[in-house]
Amino acid sequence: MTERDRPISVQGPKQLPIALKGARKTDVRSQFAALCFRIRKGEPEILLITSRGSQRWIIPKGWPMAEKTPAQAALQEAWEEAGVKGTAYDRCLGLFSYKKDIGLKESLPCIALVYPVHVSALEKKYPEKKQRRRKWFSPKKAAGKVAEPELKKILKTFDPRLLTA
Repeated sequence: MTERDRPISVQGPKQLPIALKGARKTDVRSQFAALCFRIRKGEPEILLITSRGSQRWIIPKGWPMAEKTPAQAALQEAWEEAGVKGTAYDRCLGLFSYKKDIGLKESLPCIALVYPVHVSALEKKYPEKKQRRRKWFSPKKAAGKVAEPELKKILKTFDPRLLTA
């Protein structure tokens, strides 16, 4: 295999939080998101949760965390927001953009990098249990439930068999 034939990976080196001096509230922020999945009857299912405010369907996501890789941060958010226990893969599936509401009339532009998390268990008690609902969907139905076009495509085309290749 030549250098040109090797697949390109979007996974880079370990990313730690950085402080941006003079950053404005309109600057784009990055978050790490968890595409939580399981296999049922040979087919993948994707776990969606509701947002705390509008109760729309989303995937768990949050800010970079000190001393955690992006995949580890995504797994931590999956635990806090959905009670997920599982294994995170250090392979970014893609990214999506959205506006994070931070007040009644204020929002931040965000980019979320999506990491797969194979769910081994869902805990009954977890930090945000009383603030969210969670539900399993087929990839196609999950794609139809979320609002962000880039996330729709990631969900619709997700194939967990490619994670072990």
